[in-house]
Order: sequence, then C-alpha cells, then structure tokens
Amino acid sequence: MEWLSAENVVAVGTAVLGIAASGLMLWYERRVPRRKRLGYRVQMDNPIGDDVRSGRSNSRLGLFDENPDMADATLVLLRIENDGSQGIDRDDYTGPERHGLTAVFTDRTIRGVSVTQPTDADHLMDHFTADRGFGYEGNRLHIPRVPLNRGDHFKLLVLLSGGDVGRGIRLTGGIREGEVHPNRSAAPDDKPPLFSRAARTITVMLTVCVVTLAAIVVVRDDDPPPVGCERGRLTLIGSTAFEPVLREAARKYERDCEGARVTVDPHGSAAGIRELAAAGARAGKGSPAVVALSDGPKPAGLPQLRENRVAVSVFALVVNDAVPLRNLSTADVRRLYRGEITDWRRLGGPALPVVLVSRDSGSGTRQVFQRRVLGGRGEIAASSVDCVAKDDVTAPVVRCELDSTDQVLAQVAGTRGAIGYSELNLASGTKGVHRLDLDGESASVDAIEHGTSAYPYREIEYAYTYGRPPADSLASSFLTYLTRGNGQDVIRTHGHVPCWTPEGMKLCA
Repeated sequence: MEWLSAENVVAVGTAVLGIAASGLMLWYERRVPRRKRLGYRVQMDNPIGDDVRSGRSNSRLGLFDENPDMADATLVLLRIENDGSQGIDRDDYTGPERHGLTAVFTDRTIRGVSVTQPTDADHLMDHFTADRGFGYEGNRLHIPRVPLNRGDHFKLLVLLSGGDVGRGIRLTGGIREGEVHPNRSAAPDDKPPLFSRAARTITVMLTVCVVTLAAIVVVRDDDPPPVGCERGRLTLIGSTAFEPVLREAARKYERDCEGARVTVDPHGSAAGIRELAAAGARAGKGSPAVVALSDGPKPAGLPQLRENRVAVSVFALVVNDAVPLRNLSTADVRRLYRGEITDWRRLGGPALPVVLVSRDSGSGTRQVFQRRVLGGRGEIAASSVDCVAKDDVTAPVVRCELDSTDQVLAQVAGTRGAIGYSELNLASGTKGVHRLDLDGESASVDAIEHGTSAYPYREIEYAYTYGRPPADSLASSFLTYLTRGNGQDVIRTHGHVPCWTPEGMKLCA
C-alpha cells in the first residue's frame, strides 16, 4: 500500500504511543499522587445565628447586640491535608517566618480560632502553640509548621467578623520539593478528587493533538523542518571559555535544521563585544547575523547591544601538579597576583618559583577573576613572552599572557610552579593540573546551583545581539534553542547552569 511508508508507520506508531501515554498519565494520577503536596479546602463558610437564608448575617435577631464589633459574624471551617505521596516534616516548610503557612481571609477580621483533627492524630495538637508561631492578627492566621504523614490532616474552625460569606480565602507558603495548592470545596466527609480537571483536559488535548499530527503526516508527503528552525548564516564570537558549548549547540542545530549554517569563531569576550558593535555600525539599519558571548556584562556605553542571559559559568584556579596545595585564601591569591609571593614555600608548598599564567586583557575569564577574586584590582604587569624567562628583570615573578583557555591550561600543565585560571569543565579534564579551593569552598556546580556554596569565582554568561534581531531570523531562533530549547542540555553537559531553569533563574536574576 502507498501510505505504508517508513515515515507514516513511525507517525502512526507515535500516535499509538501517545494514546497509551495519555492512559498511563490518568492511571498514574489516580494511583500515584505527587511527591509532596499540601492541599487546603474550605468546608464551611456560614453566617452565625442571623438571617442565614439570605447568605448574609445581620443584627436584627440580637445575637451580638452587646458586641457590635461582631456584626456580620461568620464561621469558616478550613481543612489542611497532606494529599501527596510523602510525609511532610517541619523543615520542609520554606518560608522565612517562624510559622509555616498563612491563611488570609479577604475583608474579614479573625476573632477566634479552634483546632480540630482526627482522633488518631492527637499528637498534632502539640504544634499549635504561640511559641511555634500559632496565632492571628487582623485577617491573617499564622499556621505553625505541622508535620503531616501521608493522608494526615487537621481542621481550623475560624470565627470572623466584618465581611460576607464567600469572600476570598487563600493559603500562602511553600513546601520544599512540593507545592501548596487549593482543593475543590467539599463537604466535611468528602474526599478530594482522584485527579484534577486540568489533568483530564490536558490528556484529552494531548490525545487529539497526537492523533491529528499522525493524520497530517500520513496525508502529506513533504517533511517540514523542526518547529523554530530558520535558514541562513550566523556567526558566534566572543568567549573562549564558552566555546565548547557553542560548538556542540551549533552542530546539533545544523543537524536538526536544514539550511542553517552556524560559524563559531571566539577570540575573547571583550574582542567579541567590540566586533559585534563594529558589525552593527557597518550594517546601519537592522541587526547583523552575529551573536557575541561574554563572561559577564558588557562595558558601559554600548546601548545598542541587547543582552540575553544564557547560563552561570563557574571558573577555577589551576596549579601545576608539582605544587601539592589544594586550598588558598582569597587574601593569598591577591598577594600572588600582586607579586608579593615569589616562591611557593611562603604558602607551605615546595621550593619552586611562582609562575603566573594569565589570559590577555580582552578575556572575560580574566575580567571575572579580577572582579570576583582580586576585588576589582588588576594583575601585575606581564614580564615574559614565553612564560619561562623574565623579559623585565626587575619584575618580582614571571607572568605571561595567552590568547585562550586551552593555551593557559597547556602552559600550566607543562610548567612547574605555574598557576592560572580556567573555565571549570575544561580545567577538570586537563592532565598535569589540579584545581584550588578558595577559602575552603570548592568549585562545585551542584553546590552553587542548589545554593549551598559561597564560591566566588563564577559569573553569568551573556549573549549579545546588535539591537533586537527579527523573530524569524536565525539569530533569534538559535538563541531560543540555546536558552530555552535542547541547548539547555548542552549547557548543563559542559558544566554550566542554564539560566532558564528554576534554579538558574535565581542565580541569573
């Protein structure tokens, strides 16, 4: 049969797999709740003792005549439940306050609160004390950090005044590796739904989309390029530290997008910024097909350059293996690069002269080093061309400058007593050198990403364009691929933290 081609068989197979995946999703939502979920629902919101048929209380029956502040009194029953698959501990609450959650009752004032819970969870009452943050003020109820096993819950009966029933009630706060979310309003004996309306809607839409896609592929004979691909030529310049990421991302984009040609030609961050500005000036109107990558922000005075935050790059000091030191203080590093320490014995190392192997002045890696580690000061003047002999005999140490990170690593590996700096992933793969910790902090991407390290030698990697490139340009498409598409996997593989991930967004802010 004519339609029974390899492409069409794959398309139909994809549709079958999509339908199976949709069914699996429904089954999973029914059987396996999310890992950590704290749900809340309003089980009662009623006026007290007055004209309950109208849904609004009034004072004609005189229940609160002696206390006019209790006009429009209402009672709310708020249920808070662990409806996830894991228990929640006190340390799982992420708020900075002593209490864990805050219930806000819009346009109403809290007058009193009572705690109720199932008879098999009496231990929960021990947490509802003032010294653990339990209390209320105005329209805010402070709920302590109550540990809840899977399926546990407690209820809060809240007496309020000053507003109508049905006014907004919301719960604020966070759970580590989980979420705080509203469940549908239910009677006290009801259970929450097995799966949400959103899950059902998404599943139906996914099934329709997959089946429709399969039908289109079977009917059509042409093979369109992947979504977001653009044809043309693009040049990537700038950071040599980010060069491995750019080369792999460019190769994969070209493989997926027919007609795209991406050239990678880095010469250093500062040089890339200057080249981009010059290309834009020559082009006159429009944005040239050039993207410049920079280790850190561009210098002032270039308003035409538009920034895109791509990743957090981590750098490291590296030393020749003949120097067995593993950690240096920031103060000692600054003394080294001021030329005050000329022999490693001063720092507890071997009897070897210090050799400083640096990058050229246009290097973003060097600028980050001077900004983040040297406290904004520069290095001493270069004293050697070959990194071996002093051209300036009055210089305290040998210091040379090289054009790329690869050259720095090769020189440090081959020179006893040499020290330099590099992008972390490149440094980790070079024989003959080892990394130095700074002030006891190691260059760990994982620790930095999860906020457990104060390691200073790191910086945001920026991608600059001259103005805003057109939405249908190769420059715009490639930047989207790099920052929000499959390029994120390439960035992470090479030891950087993508900016457009939950963790990266905080680091790149």
